Amino acid sequence: MTHEFEVRESIEIEATPEQVWEAIATGPGVDSWFMGRNEIEPGEGGRTRMTLAGMTEEATVTAYEPGKRFAYRSDESPEGTFMAMEYLIEGRQGGGTVLRMVHSGFLGDDWEAEYEAMSVGDLMYLRKLAVYLKHFPGRISTFNLFAVGPQVPADRAWAAFGDALGLPGAPAAGAAVRLSVEGLPAAGGVVEWADRGFVGVRTDGGLYMLLHGHLDTVVVEYHHYTGDLDTGRLETAWGTWLERAFA
Repeated sequence: MTHEFEVRESIEIEATPEQVWEAIATGPGVDSWFMGRNEIEPGEGGRTRMTLAGMTEEATVTAYEPGKRFAYRSDESPEGTFMAMEYLIEGRQGGGTVLRMVHSGFLGDDWEAEYEAMSVGDLMYLRKLAVYLKHFPGRISTFNLFAVGPQVPADRAWAAFGDALGLPGAPAAGAAVRLSVEGLPAAGGVVEWADRGFVGVRTDGGLYMLLHGHLDTVVVEYHHYTGDLDTGRLETAWGTWLERAFA
């Protein structure tokens, strides 16, 4: 049995409508703040593809108005489930942009847990988009990390996040941090947001999001924008951290 759903969010972004469009309607732009590797064929009727953890999800572009509106709808599953995304871009007089998002469709039997995860996660990814465009405008992520850890209670995840960030307590927005993970050089940064199981941390070279998400799963995401990076070393270090922090 399918269940209809809809999530609506909006956010103010310190960027032009053109910059927001590039970030939501082009593959490299989406790569720079969202999950996986993305391809977007421009124009209504174009196809989109997101590849993550060896799986590829495809969709069809249903609206394509540069600088104004972008929408797509995923292919329908045999059970009749699908998701659709619509972004509305509104430039503000004096600068800045308001981005409105509508996430809708039909979910399957596990719809309650999925809906709860999306109702939180959608806003958190919009926050990540806003931080990306404010602090790394014009830069494209050269490497994306998406490391999945175990399923643990929220208090354990929050304590481990604080420990990795060199904080005496739980992470809080505005806190200066010293990101320290064995196998990587320590890096200074700042907590951009900490809310409902999600912590966004900006460093000089990139943007981290540590999250306690769907089904109590811990995930570490990272987008790298500047200079060279030993990607193998970074992947190994965070993989080891996930194993040891929650052993």
